[in-house]
Amino acid sequence: MKQSYEDHVATIPALEETPAGPAAPRRMTLNMGPQHPSTHGVLRIVVELEGETIKRAEPDIGFLHTGIEKQCEAINWQQVVPLTDRVDYLSNLANNLVYALTVEKLLQLEIPPKAQWMRVMLCEIDRLNSHLVWLGTHALDIGAMSMFFYCFREREDILRLKEMFSGQRMMTSYIRPGGLALDAPRGWDIAVGKFIRGFPSKVDEYENLLDSNPIWKIRTQGVGFVSLEDMLDLGVTGPMIRAAGLPLDVRKTEPYSSYDQFDFTVPTRTENDVYARYRVRMEEMRQSAHIINQALEGMPEGPYTADAPHVVLPDREKMKTQMEALIYHFKIVTEGFRVPAGEAYQAVESPRGEIAYYAVSDGTSKPYRLHMRTPSFANLQALPTMLEGTLIADSIASLGSMDFVLGDTDR
Repeated sequence: MKQSYEDHVATIPALEETPAGPAAPRRMTLNMGPQHPSTHGVLRIVVELEGETIKRAEPDIGFLHTGIEKQCEAINWQQVVPLTDRVDYLSNLANNLVYALTVEKLLQLEIPPKAQWMRVMLCEIDRLNSHLVWLGTHALDIGAMSMFFYCFREREDILRLKEMFSGQRMMTSYIRPGGLALDAPRGWDIAVGKFIRGFPSKVDEYENLLDSNPIWKIRTQGVGFVSLEDMLDLGVTGPMIRAAGLPLDVRKTEPYSSYDQFDFTVPTRTENDVYARYRVRMEEMRQSAHIINQALEGMPEGPYTADAPHVVLPDREKMKTQMEALIYHFKIVTEGFRVPAGEAYQAVESPRGEIAYYAVSDGTSKPYRLHMRTPSFANLQALPTMLEGTLIADSIASLGSMDFVLGDTDR
């Protein structure tokens, strides 16, 4: 016979009182993800609750594991580039760049100024792209639905620019060892200039909607605190640590690809909460726009690739008309280029923090070992500390403020 609800409730044992008063509330284990839309990817968080307070939180990763690092050992150096696009699919150019710089260290290649400046400009455009996706989805998590549409409006313009340069909207493979895949297309400066001149007013629009919004401030201020000491111990980098007051930015501390020739500041805050991370990223978008404007005004003339025919594929016209260029093209495509034996480590500043590649060569046309130090993986270690002792209602705002990408974590 079917048991009634009242009979079922009567079977639940009551909490026994102790001499000191009522018994402690029971703890409940809750799974957030891996299908939860607000975990920003296939992340599972095992949360132990006491009432509405999180007593323990453990991120469970690996659901997106692709084995990219291991795949790199089975393919040629130039074939690795498309895989780097897919490590952090919201900022593929930063991964292209760090890989290219690492290989160029091993090859001791001199990259022409135009290629370096173009790399800086495109990486800053991609930083805007990444921050816009973060802001739109983070605001949507908290309930500000309009922000999602506004941010993706500007992101669509950026994807069109990336398609103009490379032919692809997301996985561009545009930055390669030796320079760039293609020369900048005709009219690129007009298209980039039109976008970047109007972009600061869009940031003003975002701030007018959110900065003083009482619901936004209640949901973000004083939420998601992690001490600076814990962040340093866990290897947290990027806007997370800058919102705690530490102006750590690889573009300034270890300049690469001509960043030392650009004028920009590293935004910081001291509140070290969700709101502070929002403010840091908003100012970073303004600084990126400033860098892009400088690149537009001072872009050097010259070649877009290094003078290294044994590494860089020849121009199509030369390949069709010059026998030597055809031979180089054939050897690079079929065998790949050889990299001198040795090891190299290179770091760059991605939208999420410090990303670094460590490459080992045994003198062949394939990497012997390639390890990726990705910021999302390191930053995610701070999640248990951030969530413990907070309310379950604040967990989505806290983890959204970290801006991790699961491809970046599970590569």
